[in-house]
Amino acid sequence: MVAMIAEQASKGGVEEAAAVSPVDAADPAGQAVSGSAQSDGDGSGSAAGPDASPPPQPSRNYAAVVIGGTFDRLHRGHHLFLQAAAELARERIVIGVCDGPMLAKKKYAYLIQPIKMRMENVKGYIKSVKPDLKVHVEPIIDPYGPSIVDEALEAIIVSKETLPGGHAVNMKRAERGLTQLKIEVVELVSEKSTGNKISSTAFRKMEADKELEEQKLNQQDQQQKVQLECKTVLS
Repeated sequence: MVAMIAEQASKGGVEEAAAVSPVDAADPAGQAVSGSAQSDGDGSGSAAGPDASPPPQPSRNYAAVVIGGTFDRLHRGHHLFLQAAAELARERIVIGVCDGPMLAKKKYAYLIQPIKMRMENVKGYIKSVKPDLKVHVEPIIDPYGPSIVDEALEAIIVSKETLPGGHAVNMKRAERGLTQLKIEVVELVSEKSTGNKISSTAFRKMEADKELEEQKLNQQDQQQKVQLECKTVLS
């Protein structure tokens, strides 16, 4: 499914999922843009402070909706987005979790959590906010996944940044003779109470920096031991 959203790639440091607005699936503006509706898969630049408000209860809902992303190190931004998507789903939510080649260009990809862990975390969170909802989670290795094969889907949930991917999904569905999905946009609202940025990429960077620092310290320890041994031998 257009390895669509989830971890909103809001590059300006804004909060995820504060409002949901419908977009005409046949909007010609999207027809000229192809590509994946996948976000960074990291929730890049999402700001989540203690005063962040939960997503509002949408007035619309659909029997089955689809979303997707990397969902690495599930954090507050992911929670808000997943909650908004769950509220739009009446019976079933389909979630594609990026794996394999879909992770190749992500920063610090080697630190991304195992696919099984990410899938379990996403399903567990959805069940915690809407226990009766049927949750189907699967790994995706291309930009579309189940969004272009599942005939029963009614809507795809995207952000403004990943909206072109939603249109790309509908074009693929049209080619296959499937119904068009309603595109619901989860708008990203600035978090005024804090300037803190939370993203999976940032968490991976912190972990990578920590590993690098530990390597430097280990190297220094080794050098000191060698120098001490040399002095002992010479004395």
